[in-house]
Amino acid sequence: MYRDEFEPIDREIMNILQSDFPLVREPFRVIGERCEADESEVIARVKELKRKNVVRQIGAIFDTRRLGYTSTLVAMRFPEDALDRGAQILNAHPGISHNYARNGEFNLWFTLALPPGKDIASEVHKLTRLSGAETSRLLPTIRFFKIGVNFDMVNRVSNATDYFVPDTQYGNDTRNGATPAAVPTAATDLSKFDIEFVRELQEDLPLEPRPFDDMADRLDLTVTELFAKADEMMDRKLMRRYAAVLHHRRAGFSANAMAVWNVPEGRSVAVGQQMAEHPAVTHCYERPRYDDWRFSHFTMIHAVTRGECEEIARDIATETELDDYQLLYSHREYKKTRVRYFVDDNVDVERAAALIGT
Repeated sequence: MYRDEFEPIDREIMNILQSDFPLVREPFRVIGERCEADESEVIARVKELKRKNVVRQIGAIFDTRRLGYTSTLVAMRFPEDALDRGAQILNAHPGISHNYARNGEFNLWFTLALPPGKDIASEVHKLTRLSGAETSRLLPTIRFFKIGVNFDMVNRVSNATDYFVPDTQYGNDTRNGATPAAVPTAATDLSKFDIEFVRELQEDLPLEPRPFDDMADRLDLTVTELFAKADEMMDRKLMRRYAAVLHHRRAGFSANAMAVWNVPEGRSVAVGQQMAEHPAVTHCYERPRYDDWRFSHFTMIHAVTRGECEEIARDIATETELDDYQLLYSHREYKKTRVRYFVDDNVDVERAAALIGT
C-alpha cells in the first residue's frame, strides 16, 4: 500500500476515525456530513480500508494502569537465526500486544501487559527461557510524557499534537542502582459493570449504520446511556478515547524509529517535556538504565522515509542539546494489536514453544 493509492476522501475519513470519531448513534452518517459523502459510501470506504489492513480496528482505548494491569517494554537479544522462531513463540502470549524486530544490540522489542495478581518480572524470566532469548531487559515506565498517535493523512505527516498525558508520575526510580521491577499500578476501583463495559467497548466496531445499538442492548443500556457511560469513563481517566488505529506502514508511514536518548539525570523532566512537544513524536517515556544500556528516554517517531526520521531526530537533538542517541528501526512487525482486558485469552506459551521448537 502506497500513499498515492488513497483518494482524498479516504484520507479525510481516516483523519476523523483517528482523532474525532463521533460517539453518536449514527457515526458514519455524521462522518459523511463532514466529508460531503453518503453514509453508505463512508461505510463502504472504511470496509475497504479494513480489508486492506490500513485501518486495523475502531474501538475504545483504555488506560492499562488504571484498569489494574501492569505493563512493561521488554528488550531481548536473539541469535539472528533464532529470531523469527522466538518471536512466534512470544506472539502466543495474550499479554504481548506489540512485537517488533529492530536493529541494534537488542533485536526484539515487545510490550507486555498482565492482569492484577501476576508478576511481570517472573513472566519475562519465563518468556526469556521459553523463547530461547540470550538475554532480556525489563524497561518499565518511570515517567510518561506523551501518548498520542495521530497521522495527518491529508498532509501526510505525523501530527501528534493532541495527546494524552497521565496526570500522575509513577514508577520505580531505578536510576540509583535499584533492580528494575514492574511499574506499580494506580488502579481505580472498578465495579462489575465497569468491567463489563470495558469488555464490550474494546471490541472492534461493526461497520453498519447504527453500530452501538447492539452494544447498548448487551449492556442493558439505551444508546444515550452508553455514551454517558463512555463520558464518565473518560472523566475517570479509565478510557482515553474512542478511535481507529491505523497500520502505519500501509497508511504510508513506512519509517518507524524508536529513538533512544542518554539524558542527564538532572534534565530528565525538562527534556522529556520538550521532546513530547514535537508533533512527530507519538510516544515519549523515561525508562530504566542498565550497565549495558545507558539510554533513559524513548521517543517513537513515524515518518514517510528514514531520512525524515533522521531529520526529526536531529532537530530534537539540536533543541535539547543532546548528542548521544540511537535510532532503532523496526524492520519486521511480528504482532500489533490492542490489549484485550478482562477476557479469558489464556494461551499455553510452553505448548507453543514445544510446537514451534526452540
